[in-house]
Amino acid sequence: MTSATGYDGFDGASELLRALSAPIRLAIVSELAGGERCVHELVEKLGAAQPLVSQHLRVLRGAGVVRGSRRGREIAYSLVDEHVAHIVADAVSHAGEGS
Repeated sequence: MTSATGYDGFDGASELLRALSAPIRLAIVSELAGGERCVHELVEKLGAAQPLVSQHLRVLRGAGVVRGSRRGREIAYSLVDEHVAHIVADAVSHAGEGS
């Protein structure tokens, strides 16, 4: 028997926010808001190591934030839902208001 609480419906949002909790993941989502990118493009833009970018893309893919599609020998990543880009943009803007 499961007990219903007043916050049961927030599980999905909590998982999304957990997936976005690393600064590099926020940067990846911000980059993908401009269109699909391959790993090497994200590595170049973010100045991060390829294994690190790939690891964070794996987390975002597992959370349903990004999807990958084969482009020749590479995989191009894009956002599953543009709403996530707005969430990230709003969070970055809000964080900047206090400084």
